[in-house]
Amino acid sequence: MTTDSLIETLGDGAGVLRGNNQPITSVRVLYPDLHGIARGKDVPIKQFDGVIERGLTFCAAVMGTDLRHTPVVGGEEGYPDFIARPDLSTMKSLPWEPGVASCIADLEPTEAGMGFPDPRGALRRAVGLVRELGYEPIVGPELEFFLVVRDPAAPNGCRRHVDNLSMVYTVGPMADPDGLMRRLTEQLEAIGLEVFAVNHEFMNSQYEINLRHSDALDAADRAFRLKTAVKDIAALNGLHATFMGKPFNDQGGSGTHLHLSLQREGANAFHAAGAEHGVSRELRQFSAGVIAHAPALMALLNPTINAYRRIQPDSLAPTHANWGFDNRATFIRIPPERGAATRIELRVGDGAANPYLAIAAMLLAGADGIRRELEPPAPIEGDAYRADPALIGKALPTGLEQAIAALEADEVLREGLGQEIVDTLVALKSFEIQRHREWVSDWEIAEYLHHL
Repeated sequence: MTTDSLIETLGDGAGVLRGNNQPITSVRVLYPDLHGIARGKDVPIKQFDGVIERGLTFCAAVMGTDLRHTPVVGGEEGYPDFIARPDLSTMKSLPWEPGVASCIADLEPTEAGMGFPDPRGALRRAVGLVRELGYEPIVGPELEFFLVVRDPAAPNGCRRHVDNLSMVYTVGPMADPDGLMRRLTEQLEAIGLEVFAVNHEFMNSQYEINLRHSDALDAADRAFRLKTAVKDIAALNGLHATFMGKPFNDQGGSGTHLHLSLQREGANAFHAAGAEHGVSRELRQFSAGVIAHAPALMALLNPTINAYRRIQPDSLAPTHANWGFDNRATFIRIPPERGAATRIELRVGDGAANPYLAIAAMLLAGADGIRRELEPPAPIEGDAYRADPALIGKALPTGLEQAIAALEADEVLREGLGQEIVDTLVALKSFEIQRHREWVSDWEIAEYLHHL
């Protein structure tokens, strides 16, 4: 059970753990729900051997519960349990919570044949499908978020922690006046999340953390843990971190960008030294598959109503399904590095995307492109928002309802992700859309109440 942050295992069956020379008294067993939220239980260390043996049970309806705590799916089956078994290879001690170690759980049904949504399991299946084609997927996530202070007097209940214009790519006390981001970065690195870099982003009080690339499941695990850790560390410092795509009307939004390559026999299969632009047919075919499935992918990459408010021209979020070389306005960007660093960057993802489902869906779409030997359209050069209508590509869904309908109709993603995930996600999001449709917003009151 040795990891970067778990120094030793001592004793007999009690399994006394020590991390960073601090005795571990509790183990936090976590797993992602469909929203990407960390669910789990804290287990006293003396009880942990029993958890290793038997697992922890949870009501499976948590996977069909919306963000307002309404069980949308699960009642028809009598709210059965599933079992969460600790994946001991993911064990880390948490420097910001002395005495606490954390691990991610694998989920399984209590009865054979009982299905339930399992995002981490879906990613495992997608990775397996890509491996059947002879490739190993490598992913590097980039995540953006805002740091805010809860303030009931503020217009939307919070105000920005650092509220100065033109802070992009800045570091140090001006961008991080109390050193929180520096300390956070060091703590994330201490538990092996392989933080590549961190900086203040374009918007006020917005930050970006880049994670080093690794195999797809490990990358998703680290992105999941990063989001959980950032929110926890912010809370311990009296702040709130939000990965919500667009929390402010006067600011742009936060994204989840995914860098991906495929390895074959230890080499980057996306690199081709003698080919046009130095990229291989596999890169072109994979990109073509992602473009072909773009409407349905939006339901996984932009899974909230709010997410579509940030997808606007000149926002650095794409509006059409296309690709380009080192073009940040396209759906797929091909960064300029070649050789081992040749990769694609999927730029459309919202900050709120579930990393497991987003990566799984991207792999399924790209694998379909390789399997069918699809060819992408001509790459976009220059302003992708105002490109020639014949070249710009198909417009992406402009709302969650369109994206959910596209996911329902996409047989490749439906089969690859599994009926339980797609059906539950459609039910959850349809309920969310209906609630939003019925809610009278502040904008409507300001716009109509006085004059009409």
